[in-house]
Amino acid sequence: MKVVIIEDDSDIIDACSLTLRTVWPDIEILSSVLGKDGVYSVKQNTPDFVILDLGLPDIDGFQVLERIRHFSSVPIIVLTIRGEERDVVKALGLGASDYITKPFRHLEFVARIRNTMRKKTHLEIFPTFKVGDYTFQPNENKLFREDKSIRLTNTENKILQLLAENSGKVVTISSIARALWDIDYTGASKSIYVYIRRLREKIEADANCPKIIISKPNVGYFLVKAN
Repeated sequence: MKVVIIEDDSDIIDACSLTLRTVWPDIEILSSVLGKDGVYSVKQNTPDFVILDLGLPDIDGFQVLERIRHFSSVPIIVLTIRGEERDVVKALGLGASDYITKPFRHLEFVARIRNTMRKKTHLEIFPTFKVGDYTFQPNENKLFREDKSIRLTNTENKILQLLAENSGKVVTISSIARALWDIDYTGASKSIYVYIRRLREKIEADANCPKIIISKPNVGYFLVKAN
């Protein structure tokens, strides 16, 4: 197991490290005093979870949270002195997995981490797909790339998941219609074309010259297999 601690207080880093090693003796602990260094460490080391302080000397912890969420869904546990409701709501809204205020109780700290890791394990039963340069996570309605994330609507998500599950194979217009509406109806092809166009605008370098979602005229669409 590996953790990145983004915290500028060495005493807190030592306290967290001692608690974590008591429960997980073989855990690898990486720490960063600066938020920017912490983001880089998460990107380079792909930890199992992150412990994040909000009061950092270079950039705000909320910014760190946002930047990590642009490329990773790693569990992030905010550990901070800030206990105001607005801060809790903001952190959770930006994608924090849990929020703990200092001073923290060590047994509760461990319990929160275990609970967060159980949730992570549950989410990982959902498949992910490669779509061009992106990682597609249907359970989150999102596409991730190193420097950005793209939110999909429920309909776009359903269509892309159907194409991804049949990557390299043509999915007929009728099959897409039935997946969306349980029926194939006159005019469905026009509606599906609109959704495909929106998907292309989100993921293609040039939506007018698609390289990822390809049309087979009057039949359907297929997703080009990622390398």
